[in-house]
Amino acid sequence: MTELTLFNSLTRQLEPFRPIHDGEARVYSCGPTVYNYPHIGNMRAYVFADLLGRTLSWRGYRLTHVINITDVGHLTDDADAGEDKMERMAAARAQSIWDIARHYTEAYWADIRALNIREPAHWSIATDYIDAMIDFAASIEAKHCYRLKGGLYFDVSTVADYGRLARAHTEEGEGRIEAVAGKRNAADFAIWRTTPAGETRQMEWDSPWGRGAPGWHLECSVMSGKLLGFPFDIHTGGIDHREIHHPNEIAQNQAFCGCGSLTDPVNSGARMWLHNNFLVERGGKMSKSAGEFLRVPLLVERGYHPLAYRLMCLQAHYRSELEFSWEALGAALTRLKRLVMAIAALQERAPDAGWAAWTRAAAQAQDWGKLQPAMDRFDAALADDLGTPVALTALEEVLATKKVDPALKLAAATAMDGVLGLDLGRLTRADLRLRPSSAAIGEDEITALLGQRREARAAKDFAASDALRDRLTEAGVEAMDGDPLGWEWRL
Repeated sequence: MTELTLFNSLTRQLEPFRPIHDGEARVYSCGPTVYNYPHIGNMRAYVFADLLGRTLSWRGYRLTHVINITDVGHLTDDADAGEDKMERMAAARAQSIWDIARHYTEAYWADIRALNIREPAHWSIATDYIDAMIDFAASIEAKHCYRLKGGLYFDVSTVADYGRLARAHTEEGEGRIEAVAGKRNAADFAIWRTTPAGETRQMEWDSPWGRGAPGWHLECSVMSGKLLGFPFDIHTGGIDHREIHHPNEIAQNQAFCGCGSLTDPVNSGARMWLHNNFLVERGGKMSKSAGEFLRVPLLVERGYHPLAYRLMCLQAHYRSELEFSWEALGAALTRLKRLVMAIAALQERAPDAGWAAWTRAAAQAQDWGKLQPAMDRFDAALADDLGTPVALTALEEVLATKKVDPALKLAAATAMDGVLGLDLGRLTRADLRLRPSSAAIGEDEITALLGQRREARAAKDFAASDALRDRLTEAGVEAMDGDPLGWEWRL
């Protein structure tokens, strides 16, 4: 049996996944701070977390996945200086912070649905856990914290191996932490921030350290522990969290659990820490501070289905930096079209074949015949730290294999897509032919003009055919004569 191995950022090595609770997989993923819309780089983290969850389900584990929603406590420099991102946006928009949180949470959930990311078992909202955060902080205060004018601070020297995740002592890290007067150590961080005298926040609560709000790092320790229990199996997030946020979470977890050295990873609160790499865009559109930035709805406005972006993410390993370009997204869309067409052809030949979720155990019990080598490569690729580039080629190999029962091919594709999450069984040509918002012509009119053009060409009336082509071109439609995919046109 091929063992599932994953790269643990805490140990910097591949390790076998061995669940803490037999037959279960408990996963926590750092969610968004809902002060603005998520950009597509943010969403790569959730495509990755979804892939991990689907792989664990494929392997037969009962998955409990938690994603948090941060609606308080995240400062503009990710550490202990600057403004609360939520308060800042509420002031800029002259809106209630609760309305800001609700609006951007709904926008994030819309992107989750568009990318076919499965719902987690729990969406944990930070402000629902304020009392638990205060109790957590109070329980570790005596041994691990001290008070300053600005609130309650965590003394990182009180836990073993602080910064091991970030390799803070041997690699560049902690660079975003700014000096705060009175801190014992440069890396100490606030777990409760007291509202300054004379100021009022929209979100603030009474606590033993004064009226104020929790620190960002405290939230995730509390919600992961409450919903999954310490220790749990896997904690995920973007690689940017590896330097400050996750080391601080780990320190809090060690303090709360009375844990020792991180030479035993389970003392961190999670047995494994997994991080996806950045999505980069050379034009600088991946930063929210730049104003207009790349969002999932913008891809749709430009005529690209969101699942083309999901496929683009899967074409690279999650730990590799991925460069975004419209050309790369277009290539991913073409690849997705090929997959959809292949599945549609099989569905026509095997109309009674189902499209339901498979587990690895069920797949191993199936006689795949000529498809077996591709199925084995698919499973081995996933087992090797979620190797989706190879898994995708295995899917294409299945679809290209000749002289195989179409129902069997569909079953194999179903099993694979259950992990890849491309929704191939339901996507249609019409779904993938999106109209950019700037298009000045409707699909019905395009279809009618193309039909007239086909008739003109069949009648060898090339003058009429060319005139119709010119009308389409003027409207921004390219008639794709001879297109091997047979899609006929594109905007």
